[in-house]
Amino acid sequence: MTAIGVVLVLRFAPEDFLSLPRSDPRLWCLIMVLYPILSVYPRGIIYRAFLFERYRSLLGGGWGVVLSSAAAFAFVQIVFRSFLAVALTLPAGLLFAVRYWQTGSLLASSAEHALYGCAIFTIGLGRWFYHGAIGR
Repeated sequence: MTAIGVVLVLRFAPEDFLSLPRSDPRLWCLIMVLYPILSVYPRGIIYRAFLFERYRSLLGGGWGVVLSSAAAFAFVQIVFRSFLAVALTLPAGLLFAVRYWQTGSLLASSAEHALYGCAIFTIGLGRWFYHGAIGR
């Protein structure tokens, strides 16, 4: 997925490629450290651990809860007022939900989420996934 992101940034917005680490390396380092702790893990608790546990009996223990987790995870991106954020988050949410379903491990799904999220901020797509996208 990261390779696809790199290709898309280079093709459609080459000026954004590695823009955060180049323009503000301190902020980029801060994001690399704090994003997994303050954003990824709490969202993993909500959209995977809680949702799977709470709605498993209603949605079934399989694809119903996986798809619901991915949809809820993607839908919340609407606050950024960016179709791109929602569109990119849906397959990512599906990937993280499937990982949680397969392993039952919040740590495994959160580690994967953190790696892809940090890659997104690094390659130049981060501006679509934080409050800076609002108002454009």
